[in-house]
Order: sequence, then structure tokens, then C-alpha cells
Amino acid sequence: MIKNILVTGANGFIGKHVSLKLERAGYNIFKYDLDNTEEELVNYVKKADYLVHLAGINRPMSVEEFYDGNSNFTKKLIDLLKDNGKNIPVIFSSSIQAALDNDYGKSKKMAEDYLLDCGLPVNVFRLANVFGKWCRPNYNSAAATFCYNIAHDLEITIRDPNYVVHFNYVDDIVNEFINCIKNGTSSKDILYVQPTHDCSLGKLADLLYYFKKEIESDRHLPILHDEFELKLFKTFCDYLSEDGYSFNYAADARGSFEELYKSKKWGQISENISFPHIIKGGHYHTYKKEIFYTVKGKCEIKQRNVKSDEMLVDVVDGKDGKMVDIIPMYTHSIENIGETNSHTIMWISEIYDEKTADTYREPVVKE
Repeated sequence: MIKNILVTGANGFIGKHVSLKLERAGYNIFKYDLDNTEEELVNYVKKADYLVHLAGINRPMSVEEFYDGNSNFTKKLIDLLKDNGKNIPVIFSSSIQAALDNDYGKSKKMAEDYLLDCGLPVNVFRLANVFGKWCRPNYNSAAATFCYNIAHDLEITIRDPNYVVHFNYVDDIVNEFINCIKNGTSSKDILYVQPTHDCSLGKLADLLYYFKKEIESDRHLPILHDEFELKLFKTFCDYLSEDGYSFNYAADARGSFEELYKSKKWGQISENISFPHIIKGGHYHTYKKEIFYTVKGKCEIKQRNVKSDEMLVDVVDGKDGKMVDIIPMYTHSIENIGETNSHTIMWISEIYDEKTADTYREPVVKE
């Protein structure tokens, strides 16, 4: 039974997401990064039931660091596992550049070869350009740099607007890794995370400028046409949110709810994910305004006037791009009436504050 998981590169962009998601799933995580000692690494290896190897170098001071941080460190990990009799599964995050003739790619390819030949059960993933919240701008991601600069009204540089970049979303990567851990799978083949989203640099910039314009408009929410735009919008919101507010995430048997963006001027944007046939809500506001926009899945949104009992019903589909205004003094609910998880972006006119919540429980359908 897998209980203890060692994550190398745990303080990095992907490492933070992987560690958090695994902790939420109930695993005990040993986090190893540059600030840990050799002794700690050995102790973690001895206790680990699984290794998620994310540590690596992509912006070194010298060429030699590529090989020290990527291929040599991977070989060191394999030797530590074998020396301690740990025949445990390994997930390794490589790069699509492993197919290229540059030092970064060659060092990653060497690490891949070590793992595929070591005799341990492994899953070697070649990741595309990874984007998502917490990604460091002006480092190794055009998406992160564009998000940060556009959010902060800084210029961006595009040498070729038609250049197409292959993107992986960080949550898709984490979910793929967790599926491997839960299902006990391994492969002798190079693996790729799906979906991979292709987007030109010019379109990427246009989308981000559009998001910012819409958030600052009376609509507050942009029209999103596909899964990539949804993921990019959620990512962009993270770079707008640097004003000291805390952002909440909650998950239970019904789904999850995550705050994405808060602004004293523009209000708050959150994402609600509901499992099939789940109903959420059953409350009203006296003055706050809301907009619900289901971008994936199919939902039924009901509103009942708490004074007159007038009932409003909207059936929305993520394919339609329809926004629903939630009216003050109407108790409301949202039900996922589809067979897959629904994703609904929710805007509320002001930041949620428990002291001035303006939220009153009342069933939408009277018994």
C-alpha cells in the first residue's frame, strides 16, 4: 500500500501543485528540494513507497549544471533506491526538449535512459510548456510572462506572433501523475500528458488582453470558447491577485469551490465544480449581484423571488456561452444535470466577507 511519497523539486512550480494535491488525497509527502540535506534525502528514500522526481535544472549558470542537475542527480537517486533495496515506482518529469539536440534536452534524455534501463517500475513523461497558477514569470514560460506583464500593464515582446507553442496545463499533469500512483501503472515507453494545447504567441497575447479588458468591463467575465481558454483564464486571474487577499479552496463529496480573483473595485471571481446530479446553493442576497457562467457541462439554475415566489429557470450548457444574472432577493441554486463534472465561473460584485456576507439561507423549491 502506497502511503509515503517522496517528491523531489517540491518547492518548484509543478512540485507545489503535486505536493498539495497528494496531501489532499491523504498521502504523506516527503518534500525534497535545494534547501534539504543529503542526510534528509537518504532518510526520505528509506521511508518512501513512491518517488515523484520533478527536480531539475533548466536555467543554469553553466552548461555543466544541466548534466549535474538533470542526468547525474537522476542517476544518484536510482543508486540510492537500489542501495537501500527500494524497488519502488518512479514518475519522472522530462521535457519534449529531450528530443532536441541541445544541452538541456540531452541531459533530460540521459535521465530518461537511466530510468528506463534501471529495472524499476517507471513512468517517464515528456512535458510540453507547462502553464498554470504559481508559474514563475520571466523564467521559462511564455504564458506566465505574458500573464504577469499584461496583468500589470507591462509591455510584452513577441518575435513571431505566428509561432505555435505546445502547452500542458499543470492540473492535467498532476491528475495524470495521481492516476499512475492510484492505478499502479508503469511503462517502458515515453509518455505524454493529454490534452496538449497548441496556441500561437499572437493568439495567446490577444486572449490575455481580452481577459483583462472584460474583467474591467461591466460584464466582468469573458466569453470562453474551449477548455484551453478556461485554463488560461484561471491562470491569468492568479497574476491579477497580488493585493494581500487570501484565496480559499474547498472540496467535498459534491465537488469543489475555488476563489480565483479578488478586487475591491471589480469584485470576486470563483470557480465552482459540481459532480453529476449535485445541487448547490439555496440562499439569497439582498444587494449583492452575481453572474453565473457555465463553461463546461450542463446545469440548471433556478431562482425564486423570496417575496412573490416568481420562479426563473435557466438551463445552460458550456457550449452555448450563456451568462445568467443572479438577482438580489432571489434565492438560487445550481444543479449539474449532465453526466460529467460541470465547471461554472461565478462573479460576485464584492469580495466575500463573513462579517458582511449578505447571504441568507432559504430553499429554492418550497416543500
